[in-house]
Amino acid sequence: MERAHPFQTDDSRLHPIHAKVVARERLTADDALALYRTGDILAVGWLANSVRERMHGDKTYFNVNRHINPTNVCVAACRLCAFGRKKDSPGAYTMALEEAFKTAASGYSEAVTEFHIVGGLHPDLPFQYFLDLISGLKERFPHVHLKAFTMVEVAYLSKRAKLSVSETLAQLKAAGVDSLPGGGAEIFSDRVRHIICDHKIDGNQWLDTARLAHQMGLKSNATMLYGHVENDDDRVDHLLKLRALQDETRGFQTFIPLAFHPEHTALQHLAKTTGMLDIKQIAVSRLVLDNFPHIKAYWQMMTAKIAQIALRFGADDIDGTVVEEKIYHDAGATTPQGMRREELMRLIREAGRDPVERDTLYRPVIRDEMAVTVAV
Repeated sequence: MERAHPFQTDDSRLHPIHAKVVARERLTADDALALYRTGDILAVGWLANSVRERMHGDKTYFNVNRHINPTNVCVAACRLCAFGRKKDSPGAYTMALEEAFKTAASGYSEAVTEFHIVGGLHPDLPFQYFLDLISGLKERFPHVHLKAFTMVEVAYLSKRAKLSVSETLAQLKAAGVDSLPGGGAEIFSDRVRHIICDHKIDGNQWLDTARLAHQMGLKSNATMLYGHVENDDDRVDHLLKLRALQDETRGFQTFIPLAFHPEHTALQHLAKTTGMLDIKQIAVSRLVLDNFPHIKAYWQMMTAKIAQIALRFGADDIDGTVVEEKIYHDAGATTPQGMRREELMRLIREAGRDPVERDTLYRPVIRDEMAVTVAV
């Protein structure tokens, strides 16, 4: 359905894309490249917003969540990372299980619906530590959804435990893992991964792990780290591979573009992303990933101000309260560690959108003074 304001652009490459968007036809790799390479950000935004409003109207989702990073000790030495430490390095930490439970409790109230759990690839922690972490959290906080461990972590744990990835996922699910976050995807291009994260699983292994999780009934998110050494072709390749897997499994819930923060990394000579690129990445993602239900403007990475604008450029989710986020703040993020529920709602309303509190599976959370319920 056409929006009230007609589509206008001086870039002839965008007219056939507009026709496809209106007809709800799938965009090609060439279409995606044209979107990245045009200077007409308003036209791209018009297209993305038309899809966003077709799918969600003015609804903008957020949740009340708590981040838990049980360890920053990591065997990898990814050039993109400012979070990981070798186990004998200054600043390295590993939480004992009781410490992790205490950390969860310190940020917990009846309002929290999700624990987001990711960490480093620890060389010594046994697989049982992670199973006990999850089962202990589930025992103490039975109503909190546990979104835990990236595809990279799952693949590493399977190697450490000498189990198949399927067996590893099955044991994590049995312990209480409810879904998986989308981190570690970075950019699937082998050329780029050899530069920025040579110690991680490759792009195909990330996709294979996600496929197995989805086949097991575990939903996940997906990410793309942009604004470092990748090019437009790499970004398009990444999006199309995610779209193809989503066609197959329907297991992805949300796509989250992550702007690279170079501070305190081995790539700190690179410039930070611009607001124009951040907004365009949101818009292109919404247009290309036609089978992803949600596109998230992660305010911790983008800043709350850019995330607000992104709600008019294709994003329908602004993430959550995110108490004590470590990974991106170690890389120089200057946003607050967390944000109150009321402040998130104000940001959404000032963008002209309607805030909808959700749980991890995007079911509306209904609150009154006496109780919190999830609409099923």
